[in-house]
Amino acid sequence: MPVEWQPVRQSRTHELVLQSIEERVFSGELRAGDRLPPERELAPVLGVSRSALREALRVLETIGVLVAQPGRGPDAGARIVRNPDDALGRLLRLHFALGSYSLEDVLEARVVLERSSFEAAARHASAEDLDEAEALVARMGEPGVGVAEFNDLDTRFHVHVARSSGNELTSTLTSAVRESVRPLILRALEEAEDWPATAAALDAEHAELLDLVRAGQGAKAADLVEKHIRSLHGTLVDGNSGHE
Repeated sequence: MPVEWQPVRQSRTHELVLQSIEERVFSGELRAGDRLPPERELAPVLGVSRSALREALRVLETIGVLVAQPGRGPDAGARIVRNPDDALGRLLRLHFALGSYSLEDVLEARVVLERSSFEAAARHASAEDLDEAEALVARMGEPGVGVAEFNDLDTRFHVHVARSSGNELTSTLTSAVRESVRPLILRALEEAEDWPATAAALDAEHAELLDLVRAGQGAKAADLVEKHIRSLHGTLVDGNSGHE
């Protein structure tokens, strides 16, 4: 059934456009993968200017529920998507930088989320999931891996384990929280007095975590990941004692 669009009120126009689109998502009329009508068609149907419509679409793109492809052709236009990881990570990173959350808040959130994800991964992760995690650990352990690449692989390892836990929300929140402190973790790693030794120690813990998950020892994996996180965050606190 085609979606029926109705005109919206002119006051605070872009917010009313957002409301109109949200209502159709909530009702199930719009689903991930659906395309919105072209701007030239949708704007007059809603009774708004194309600039107001574009403003609403930009908001939806920012929060990760819409992607806009410019140009002409079958792939052009705005499409409903499900992409919460990047959007939540960006939002949380900004709020952390603005002081909405303290470093201690982020630490405790990471501990809760990753204890849960590692324990669940020990029950639910597939052999393929664990093989992919092992490949990340192996790459982190290669000679000559730089700090930035290690930080990227480290992030991917923790997020991958969260995804293998079987809980999509835990995965998304883990990704967002980890991304919010990525710059601080990178800075702490860059300031390590002996980077090769630091990288080796961190990767040894990653390997041990993976072994525990493979063995189905979720409780031990949860305890170790908490120790792993608190140890690294202790370094961040020492270097950022004034951040609130």
